[in-house]
Amino acid sequence: MNANQSPSFDNHEHVATIDDAASGLRAIIAVHNTKLGPAVGGCRMFPYANEEQALEDVLRLSRGMTYKSALAGLPMGGGKAVIIGDPATQKSPALFHKMGEFIESLNGMYVTAEDSGTCVDDLRQIATETKHVLGVNDAQEFGGDPSPLTAYGIFCGIQSAVRYQLKRDSLNGTTVAVQGAGSVGRYLIKLLREAGAECLACDINPQNVARAEELGATIVGVNDIISADVDVFAPCAMGAILNDDSIPQLKATIVAGGANNQLAKGYHAQMLRDQGVLYAPDFVINAGGIIEIYRQYKDLPMEQCRSKIEGIGDTLTSIFEQSDSDNMTTADVAEKIAERRFKPNAKVNNAA
Repeated sequence: MNANQSPSFDNHEHVATIDDAASGLRAIIAVHNTKLGPAVGGCRMFPYANEEQALEDVLRLSRGMTYKSALAGLPMGGGKAVIIGDPATQKSPALFHKMGEFIESLNGMYVTAEDSGTCVDDLRQIATETKHVLGVNDAQEFGGDPSPLTAYGIFCGIQSAVRYQLKRDSLNGTTVAVQGAGSVGRYLIKLLREAGAECLACDINPQNVARAEELGATIVGVNDIISADVDVFAPCAMGAILNDDSIPQLKATIVAGGANNQLAKGYHAQMLRDQGVLYAPDFVINAGGIIEIYRQYKDLPMEQCRSKIEGIGDTLTSIFEQSDSDNMTTADVAEKIAERRFKPNAKVNNAA
């Protein structure tokens, strides 16, 4: 497995792998860029079909974290870890202890946090072997879990997108299809319902489906959510959901959700624009979690964190306006802003 030959390799600074038979750990850590600070990103656990699929995911995810932190104005770089395995059946203390040793071996180049398939309890196991862990603090709200703050940022972003695209100052009566009702999607549904929005939801996990229904969401099939007749499509599950097949099915005129790497290919941003769909770039709208992780890292006041997360809406509005004025996709606009902050020789501006 040669990372340099992967189509998703983007001048990553470091890619490390481990295959430990004793603990069952098979994992990859990718460090994309550390110009602004240590590479911070979650540790994902997923039953990838093979190592090549896992490598593609970790390379794309780590790159996204660089852009996310840069656009959020945080002095951190981008990294990610993936564990190849089923989080429902293959977790063990030995596996996460070994993961902690693996992270420690990078000497602080990469700092981990929670992600899809892992939780605070898993991070506690990792933290027995390394200090390079964030989001584990019983004194913090939600035990350090950043998911609720990620959802809050998405909520603020949806408000901004609805105001810009639909010319509505309220979410009351707005229809939103939430794909994935896990840690982030569930909190997002709660916020949307409290604001008067109507929600459709789906998930492959029956427990998540039940929780979404309890919050007042109408449950639809996983194969029906993309084509639902709604105002907003909010992908909050796995990435690459926006592709050649799915984009023509969209009836929503806004895509704004928490999943990472929602675009299967770069040109899909233009497909969305050509179809009249306003796309809130994922690495902008889902930055609430990394802002909360940074707050915990620096022990900053929660009020400061929430204010910065609410600023995601203003950032998106600026991106939407520049996209229209320059006839560019919102993804291209957002990437160019981020690259001015972390590319070599770029002038760094940490203002969010």
